[in-house]
Amino acid sequence: MNNVINHVWKQLTQSLRLMVGVPEYSTYVEHMRSAHPGQAIMSQEVFFRERLEARYGSKGRMNRCC
Repeated sequence: MNNVINHVWKQLTQSLRLMVGVPEYSTYVEHMRSAHPGQAIMSQEVFFRERLEARYGSKGRMNRCC
């Protein structure tokens, strides 16, 4: 029963983070290890910087009102 609760909690927190735009580094690492074992894994700092640039463009700075 505890495993089910932990799994549901993990899925819920991951969903909430994605809704507000906070990427999940551990999910990225798991994906890279399983799907792309030969490729290098970005550091956490580089990962978040890349995600900000992908979301907002212009190196993480928002240059529009909305």
